[in-house]
Amino acid sequence: MNNEPQVADLRVFCAVAQSGSFAAAAARLGTSPAHVSKRIGILEGQLGVRLFHRTTRRVQLSAEGETALDQARRVLDEMDALGELVGAGRRELTGPLRIATSVRLGREHVAPLLSAFGARHPALDLWLELVDRPVDLQAEGFDIDLRMGEPAEPRVIAHLIARNSRVLCAAPDYLARRGTPRTLADLAGHDCLLFRDRDRAWGNWRLLGPDGMASVRVTGRFGSNHADVIRQWCLDGHGVLLLAEWDMAPLLAEGRLVRVLPEWREPADLWALTTSRREQSAKVGACLDWLKTELRVSPGG
Repeated sequence: MNNEPQVADLRVFCAVAQSGSFAAAAARLGTSPAHVSKRIGILEGQLGVRLFHRTTRRVQLSAEGETALDQARRVLDEMDALGELVGAGRRELTGPLRIATSVRLGREHVAPLLSAFGARHPALDLWLELVDRPVDLQAEGFDIDLRMGEPAEPRVIAHLIARNSRVLCAAPDYLARRGTPRTLADLAGHDCLLFRDRDRAWGNWRLLGPDGMASVRVTGRFGSNHADVIRQWCLDGHGVLLLAEWDMAPLLAEGRLVRVLPEWREPADLWALTTSRREQSAKVGACLDWLKTELRVSPGG
């Protein structure tokens, strides 16, 4: 009887480690929790160690599981690279491709592009995870992390996908009631809508204007980590908003919102982060090229 771990079981193991539960891993893999539990049990028997500490609510990696996870990812990376190398002659992209991005960016802009990309490459298995926090590419097993704003993390490779800015906006009735800010410092006396996108600073707006970069500390009664919520509050007249031009362009064109201090903006280009181990992947490169081509003109216009 073959007692060597199967590659499919290593993928199940990594999915459980990333999601923290058999049920979530099963949903991700398109199978049942019972099947996931069975395969983990078989893998633990083959390796002779307990990979997870199990509770009624979660599973947590054991010390041996932490060691095994790093090696399992290396094996899967090598298997994916082998598949790409063998498939290079037929120019077919195969295997899983896992991408993380923020909720609104993913839903409104990235998901439609991945739909078209997946149609062109039917042997790819695409996973798009929408999160409101920074991700660890290596630890969480993502191939690409798409985000607005230049990244500062060490040991990642950043690819510029598209130019973009965040702009200041407010509803006409708010400006009629409270007046229009004339200088950046005036924002400190206005109701500002506070939006936290992943690891973005809270309540400190740093913008680029005629004299370079400047910061202003803003406050307000309304805040959220969801762009749709904060944008609706802006439409309702609750304050001044700083949000991606991509998302504000239609409302500005319709006159439902008005630019405030139009000479000021916050650089928020779209970047794709990869790790050095993913850098030579044909499917990662093809996806990045696709996103760059399709997003060359900002979605907002």
